[in-house]
Amino acid sequence: MPLSAPRPAPAEPARRRVNSPVRQGSWTPWLYLAPALTVLAGLLVYPVYQLGLISLLQYTQAQVSGGEPVTFQGLGNYAGLFSDRQFWEVLSATVLFAAACVLGTLTVGCALAVLLTRVRAVPRLALMLSALGAWATPAVTGSTVWVFLFDPDSGPVNRVLGLGDFSWTYGRMSAFTLVLLEVVWCSFPLVMVTVYAGIRAVPAEVLEAAALDGASQWRTWRSVLTPMLRPILLVVTIQSVIWDFKVFTQIYVMTDGGGIAGQNLVLNVYAYQKAFASSQYGLGAAIGVVMLLILLGVTLVYLRLLRRKGEVL
Repeated sequence: MPLSAPRPAPAEPARRRVNSPVRQGSWTPWLYLAPALTVLAGLLVYPVYQLGLISLLQYTQAQVSGGEPVTFQGLGNYAGLFSDRQFWEVLSATVLFAAACVLGTLTVGCALAVLLTRVRAVPRLALMLSALGAWATPAVTGSTVWVFLFDPDSGPVNRVLGLGDFSWTYGRMSAFTLVLLEVVWCSFPLVMVTVYAGIRAVPAEVLEAAALDGASQWRTWRSVLTPMLRPILLVVTIQSVIWDFKVFTQIYVMTDGGGIAGQNLVLNVYAYQKAFASSQYGLGAAIGVVMLLILLGVTLVYLRLLRRKGEVL
């Protein structure tokens, strides 16, 4: 039997040159983000750098006018700030006031978001337009209107409530309460619209299953909607903390610059008084840096706690 010719060895397939996806796409996102990052660097990074630089200098009206040279003070402004008893009082008042504003904003916004899912189209449209009108009102205009509404002489609120000539801005707590109501009024629409959009994105089958299991409205919100809306609630909470911690216009307009003897000062108004009323620009910049660090710290701690709970951020 003749021997068959040996079969030729199969040709080795040509190796395809595959680029590493990590190496290929490592710079692509940054190229797309480069224009936005350039704008942010000019609008955010540079001002923050200047703020930090001024906080390290002896920079008053004398230095601005050229009468005295600018001198490097190091941490002197911060040492003077932390040794000032008024700073700690204002910081405590700011933290408590911001916490109350955030809690009130989230409560009102979430409650009205749930209400929007329960009413018909016409009341829903009316509520949305009213809320967006409050949101679009400039802070100065809204604060002025609220001062008129609660005016002890000609305001309609005192007449309706039968309070006579009670002055809301005279007492410390009543003035803070009045400003808190105005801040919540102009802030809750963002929370309401955002949470309402999140509720609409929840599958109807989930809510129907909760209703079939006999869950009440409160139990459905607490056990079903809140876990599903947690990323949205995270965003609106952080935004509310940042906005309410640095409230300036409402306090300045409604309490006439911080209240009687500075009883309604918050950090932003306190920094304004130090920087512009007292011409201590270095000290005012130091207060601004402290506010920035506090807000960054609060945000990072909040994000870290959520990551420990397994939230996807």
